[in-house]
Amino acid sequence: MKVLVTGGGGFLGFWIVKKLLAKNYEVYNYSRNHYSHLEDLGIKTFCGDLNDREALELALENIDAIFHVAALAGVWGKAQDYMETNFEGTKSLVDLAISKKIKYFIYTSTPSVVFGKDDILGADESLDFPDNYLTAYAHSKSLAEKYVLENTSADFKALAIRPHLIWGPGDPHLFPRLLRKAREGKLKRVGEGENLVDIIYVENAADAHIMAFEKLLEISSLSGNAYFIGQERPVSLWDFINQVLVLDGQEEIESSISFNLAYKIGFIFEMVYKLLGITKPEPPMTRFIATQLAKSHYFSHAKAYNDFQFKPVVTIEEGLKKYFDLKKEAQNYFKNMDLADSIN
Repeated sequence: MKVLVTGGGGFLGFWIVKKLLAKNYEVYNYSRNHYSHLEDLGIKTFCGDLNDREALELALENIDAIFHVAALAGVWGKAQDYMETNFEGTKSLVDLAISKKIKYFIYTSTPSVVFGKDDILGADESLDFPDNYLTAYAHSKSLAEKYVLENTSADFKALAIRPHLIWGPGDPHLFPRLLRKAREGKLKRVGEGENLVDIIYVENAADAHIMAFEKLLEISSLSGNAYFIGQERPVSLWDFINQVLVLDGQEEIESSISFNLAYKIGFIFEMVYKLLGITKPEPPMTRFIATQLAKSHYFSHAKAYNDFQFKPVVTIEEGLKKYFDLKKEAQNYFKNMDLADSIN
């Protein structure tokens, strides 16, 4: 089968590409840029953005299945930018896939599509979308997921996978951001520090996408479903953060701020940034960040297990060892080049 991965040069996308190759699929990438690590694997890249119809049509020629991983992620920015990339871009891809009779579509969604401002304690996929979102990213992804799943048919079979807080070697966001803020003394615990959250190691997230896809090839009735995926257990967020900091050679976080105060500060920052038209850098605090750091958000993974037998192969402890072993190797490699501090 010929498979196209959007965002195949990115963190999760690259792991999906590698695992598809290992299963002997013919894999192509669609992204804005060429990537040397994909070229080293012999992967052809079609360049363009998700609203470039001409580039998309070329990339979709003779394709059998699509893994749509590419997205604009973040907690701040112009709502229009998120809508154009995440919703309109996904809509264009779905419409073209249907017109070209591409039968299979795996969409990388996010649990943020169901996250409002309240704790989520082991909820399953029946959980409704909130009335209001605290970030344009989550709103745009929810509209995109709805569009994908509402357009399924006998000729277009699609699933949405919702991985939560992906981390591991090559992580450009979660761990580097966390470690950098801690080194700068800008990290404080928000709330009581007892909130539980789902996380997932990147290889496990990639496995879930491919397992869901291959089960969809066997059982077409799975089409139209969304799936939460995560590790073998939720973690106490601030215990996990402290564990990561200690492994990095840093001190545990002791200072804290209440959720109510962080939320109010986030609201003020948002108003000021909007008034001044600031889109970059993001505010030091937003209501979404405050809520994510203080509230519990973990989910039932029973549906993914029951439908395509997903359970994580790499444990949390094994994943942390892999991450920091590779980080130390990189630091040792660059130790004589004055670059060690840039390896996050």
